[in-house]
Amino acid sequence: MTTPYAEPVLDWFARHARDLPWRAPDTTPWSVLVSEIMLQQTPVARVVPAHRGWLARWPTPAALAAEPAGEAIRQWGRLGYPRRALRLHETAAIVTARHGGIVPDDIDALRALPGIGSYTAAAVASFAFGQRHAVLDTNVRRVLARLVAGQPRPRSTPSPAERRMAESLLPAEPAVAARWSVAVMELGALVCTAASPRCTDCPVARHCAWLAAGRLPEDAEPARRPTQRYDGTDRQCRGRLLAVLRDGGGPATQAEFDAVWADRAQLARALDGLVTDGLVDPLPDGRYALPGRIPTA
Repeated sequence: MTTPYAEPVLDWFARHARDLPWRAPDTTPWSVLVSEIMLQQTPVARVVPAHRGWLARWPTPAALAAEPAGEAIRQWGRLGYPRRALRLHETAAIVTARHGGIVPDDIDALRALPGIGSYTAAAVASFAFGQRHAVLDTNVRRVLARLVAGQPRPRSTPSPAERRMAESLLPAEPAVAARWSVAVMELGALVCTAASPRCTDCPVARHCAWLAAGRLPEDAEPARRPTQRYDGTDRQCRGRLLAVLRDGGGPATQAEFDAVWADRAQLARALDGLVTDGLVDPLPDGRYALPGRIPTA
């Protein structure tokens, strides 16, 4: 091991890792990629059943690419941020057409896929293919900020110095480095949490610079952003309109949309946004449909 952190964290992970479907020994790169897209801004508890349903219906990129984009939105259900469903459909089409239906293992090829940035590309390359990359999600960044830098939480965006530090902690062997990355992520999710870190349960507590410094008191930490309200927002309105299309099985009329949202100006704004984002298609007869759906009378 390259640091005093790796062995205790990996031992802890072997005992405490959650049994998640995308971590199964027989999981596929497609399963890992789908999980990473679904986990963006969404808790694990909500993702697990959605991920299982998605993979049961579309076990390969080609299976998804063969269906209309609207079916991806329908299957996405109430997971939130449905543009991710469109990006997954686009990714499936590209993987099928350009990569023979196989998720690429090259990190640059992964970055070129729709909706996949540096973090997601590194995560898929690491967790699906056992490669050696720094995987900097929120949990990993918080653990390393506390453990190495002695800070209660990282800056808003990763700096080059933070990335170099994370890379320096990776074990030399790629497969071990990949396991280290997921182990640190799990440590941040279960023990080194943002609000109530359980330092007495941490396998590297004796090495933690933040703990050694006495931890910053709550009033010394940066103020947290206020929780964004959901009720009454354009986002809630968009969700209601998509639910009409998902649950109805076919195109919807303006009257059906009017029945689920009273504020007509907000409804029109939300509907325009859905059309602009490619989540809803306006039809010549004045109805609306999920993209790629064949209109029914």
